[in-house]
Amino acid sequence: MSEPAFDRDFDPAPGQLVRVSPLVRRMVAPNPGPMTFRGTNTYVVGADRVAVIDPGPDLSGHVDALVAALGGERVAAILVTHTHRDHSPAARALAALTGAPVIGCRPYAPSRPPRSEAERAAMAASNDMEHAPARALEDGEAFEGEGFTLQAVATPGHTANHLAFALPQERALFSGDHVMAWSTTVVAPPTGAMDSYMTSLDRLRARDELIYWPGHGGPVRNPQRFVRALLHHRRQRERSILAHLAGGASTVEAIVAATYETLDPRLRGAASLSVLAHLEDLDGRGIVAANGDGPDAIFALA
Repeated sequence: MSEPAFDRDFDPAPGQLVRVSPLVRRMVAPNPGPMTFRGTNTYVVGADRVAVIDPGPDLSGHVDALVAALGGERVAAILVTHTHRDHSPAARALAALTGAPVIGCRPYAPSRPPRSEAERAAMAASNDMEHAPARALEDGEAFEGEGFTLQAVATPGHTANHLAFALPQERALFSGDHVMAWSTTVVAPPTGAMDSYMTSLDRLRARDELIYWPGHGGPVRNPQRFVRALLHHRRQRERSILAHLAGGASTVEAIVAATYETLDPRLRGAASLSVLAHLEDLDGRGIVAANGDGPDAIFALA
């Protein structure tokens, strides 16, 4: 199965605020890992009176380094793309230090209700249930800064509340975890949903941004071509899952074993959830029938 041309050439120094465009600076949080790559990207937009996008995980050192690097600049707003714990919790600490309002995505809500205690526990472990923005931005609403605009673009799928933020002055998009240059995005039920994710990719493909600044890793260049490749990859994955079902596989575990032959063991859980997201989407479209709920269900072609 072909993959998009991923770019993993990204080796930032955590704690340093680096200019990446005339209006944008980036600081990477010290939380590297198999799901976060080199760490969470925190972006600063503007000058003197700035907006901060995705302050990151609850790490006081990261927030302190960001405030120190800003010096006398004022934080006018804190924007959050989504409520995974590596993106939103530090917004509260930054707001307490600066007095800036937290805006952007709405509070956490799953794409569908949890179907087991295991799913409920996983939701609580990976999502920031305390996120309560002063203002939730709807699709198309904007924060007007001094010399820049950040417009909300609803991109549900990775999470139900995921937003990207367009920066029209530079034809750029802060794409959160929806599109990243270094890897595909995990779509994990019940927090995420594959049908929403694919619809959001289609929506971005029709836009005209020249560059994406993602939540992890380096920029996405030529984003329309990259998004097309992501859509193609997901459709290939769907066809592969259907072929495995036709060949007798009936569980998420069996499909993962047949599909991801060289998978890093640390990513097996994420792969299982993405396969489940595809199966739930196929079930909703009447292509696959599920006997049971969640990852323990038995699946068959309808």
